[in-house]
Amino acid sequence: MIEHYIRGFEEELREIRHQIHENPELGLQEFKTSALVAEKLRQWGYEVEQGLATTGVVATLKVGDGEKSIGLRADMDALPIYENSGKPWASKHPGLMHACGHDGHTTILLGAARYFAETRRFNGTLRLIFQPAEEMINGGEIMVK
Repeated sequence: MIEHYIRGFEEELREIRHQIHENPELGLQEFKTSALVAEKLRQWGYEVEQGLATTGVVATLKVGDGEKSIGLRADMDALPIYENSGKPWASKHPGLMHACGHDGHTTILLGAARYFAETRRFNGTLRLIFQPAEEMINGGEIMVK
């Protein structure tokens, strides 16, 4: 059921992932990525906080009057590695690439965000955490401070 629903916007998610992959950003420098994430979340009706730990994003969606909360997290930063994949969506920035899949993590969480916003199939509070600087600087710890 969820898979069938997400197939309806699979192409948009693919485009988002390729855009993020083409434009990798190191930890605490994820300005374009966090702006894209925040823009999409606002389009889908989330309350969005930006600038946590410089580039972190937290989005909140409340549905119904339920008291339960759940948080889902993805990391956004890239690594200082040269990409030579030859893919059309390969990094446009020499010496930087998403070698660890954070472009995918971010896109997957955005897909879940859209699903929950459109279906509203829960009763409570959903918090989505897009963490910067997971690779080298411990951005999660910086976000909670």
